[in-house]
Amino acid sequence: MADWEAVQASLVAHNQDHLLKFLPELDEGRKAELYADIRGVDFARLGRYFAKARQSLSNCQEKKDELLKPLDSSIYGSTARDTAHSTRWADTGLRVISENKVAVLLLAGGQGTRLGVNYPKGMYDVDLPSGKTLYQLQAERIVKLQSLAASQSDDKDVTIPWYIMTSEHTKEPTEKFFEEHNHFGLTPENVVIFEQNTLPTLDFEGRVFLAEKHRMSRAPDGNGGLYAALVQPEHDILKDMQDRGVLYVHVYCVDNILVKMADPVFVGFCVEKGAECGAKVVKKASPTERVGVVCECDGKYQVVEYSEISQKTAEKRNNDGNLTFSAGNICNHFFTTQFLGRVCRDHVDDLVHHVARKKIPHVNDEGQRVEPEKQNGVKMEKFVFDVFQFAKRFAVLEVLREEEFSPLKNALGGDKDTPATARAALLDLHYRQVLAAGAVFVDEDGRRLPLIPHRNSTIDRQELGKRGSHGNGGVVCEVSPLLSYNGEVTTMWRHNNYSAPNKG
Repeated sequence: MADWEAVQASLVAHNQDHLLKFLPELDEGRKAELYADIRGVDFARLGRYFAKARQSLSNCQEKKDELLKPLDSSIYGSTARDTAHSTRWADTGLRVISENKVAVLLLAGGQGTRLGVNYPKGMYDVDLPSGKTLYQLQAERIVKLQSLAASQSDDKDVTIPWYIMTSEHTKEPTEKFFEEHNHFGLTPENVVIFEQNTLPTLDFEGRVFLAEKHRMSRAPDGNGGLYAALVQPEHDILKDMQDRGVLYVHVYCVDNILVKMADPVFVGFCVEKGAECGAKVVKKASPTERVGVVCECDGKYQVVEYSEISQKTAEKRNNDGNLTFSAGNICNHFFTTQFLGRVCRDHVDDLVHHVARKKIPHVNDEGQRVEPEKQNGVKMEKFVFDVFQFAKRFAVLEVLREEEFSPLKNALGGDKDTPATARAALLDLHYRQVLAAGAVFVDEDGRRLPLIPHRNSTIDRQELGKRGSHGNGGVVCEVSPLLSYNGEVTTMWRHNNYSAPNKG
């Protein structure tokens, strides 16, 4: 039986008693829902989260220039600079993958709202010739990598478990999508879909919004909610990893069309460095590019947001002309399961929530549904990279943007990071890989097409996207991940002396 007196007293103590405003209007079923909803929230902890987040927001207005140090060269690698080492790193990575010690974990809580769709981002098709979605491209990269690693293994049985963290809005459609597509060739029990937690949304004074008269408004707790979600009793993902013998986990965001799943080079680099935590980065396109920078801040490894660095510091350069703080964060990380265990056990409550000002629909004091026209409250989120500060052994690998990073964030017609720019980036990459494999492109009459310089800058890609171009002079070249993981020449290519026609 609901103890409404105790609930009332608790809510009054935390300035949240407005949540019971419509209680007399509710039927017994709705009252039970509201009771369970309220009892599921620790309002004292929520208040502490809000106070710390608000203080963090205030601190973000302060520049951190005096606290910053560039990363030490001993923990830093580059696939462009260290080409001689990359092959060895890849061999190391493939070896530990072949020993079933590596898993991938996808952060897939985001809906496609900014893309103009009402389904999860991973289900989006950027209009590739194949019609493949982000989920399918990523699944097939795992299938191919398992095959490549199996060729290095004696028992030929290699599994890369794929853990997919969804939100309450994306979990069901994601599960249904994978089932309808037979998990894209992966064994179903090796595709583990789980849900992150939510937090109530708040007004600027820390009062919880009602989404309906009997239900609080909630939002996912950010990709940094991963660490709490990993040890939820209903799925206990961390234990599942440990039971499978997984030692290393590659964590990434769903919207990067060029992501290399369980990238052997990155995994091998971090393993050889003895790192318990690692970040893959790209060189900043310009001093003012609006990306976070991986660096040391006040003696700890962190991602410092562009807004926390003055322009003078952002423009600072080394003697070789490169930006001093150039390691752009792309949400692509490496963790040992031992490190994840320590974070989940000791540091989840140490992670400060970040405040995101939002337009939050809610029920007002008159019981009417309101769709605000301006920001009226906050959602609190943790970021996945906030655990860098706890790493005792850290490593950073710089990779080429044109090979590994093209996020999909905005709808067609946007200034950047659109379906068109993502498509152009992937087709450009495949075009270069096919040329490097020794293929020749010909037109409809069999005449060899001239080589077109590839476009490797963010600006070039954005221009291509605005014009709706496929790039490369109109050549459309897509290579299935099932044929090649990263441009390696397969037997099929060599035997068929592959050439691709100009599809306009």
